[in-house]
Amino acid sequence: MKKYIIALAAMFTVALGANAQKFGHVDTQSIMQSLPELTKANGELQAKAQELENQMKEMQDEFQKNYEAYEKAKPTLAPKDQETREAELQEQYTKIQSAAQQNQQDLQKLQQEKMQPIQQKIMTAIQNVGKAGNYTYIFEASAPLYTGTGSKDVTAEVKAEINKLK
Repeated sequence: MKKYIIALAAMFTVALGANAQKFGHVDTQSIMQSLPELTKANGELQAKAQELENQMKEMQDEFQKNYEAYEKAKPTLAPKDQETREAELQEQYTKIQSAAQQNQQDLQKLQQEKMQPIQQKIMTAIQNVGKAGNYTYIFEASAPLYTGTGSKDVTAEVKAEINKLK
């Protein structure tokens, strides 16, 4: 009987503890879209992408010009000169491919550098709201399959907290 009462008391305590938990959800995408820092970062990324694209176009135009000149001169070239020019064209083509890969890596790195402070700012605001509101969990609004009435949307609170962080 004593074990039964202890077990019942433990279940009652767990039930009370579960009721004391506080859940929230937040839409980080809408928060991110509302930040002027995102617009600035996207503008800088687009400018860099355009710069790199222009460089690639110049390299490709130069290659095309060299290739056309080779094709025009090919009938009059000695076999050794043809091999030399073909090797030069192949090397130029390889440089274009390498530059394209490097540009892609540079853009990804720049995107990470620009987005990391924005994401950190959002996470700091979410943590501040969670601590201030005594939330047990704050979930991403786009991830759950079901959100009941026991979860509060704290997106507006996080946006307000971000404004305080400025």
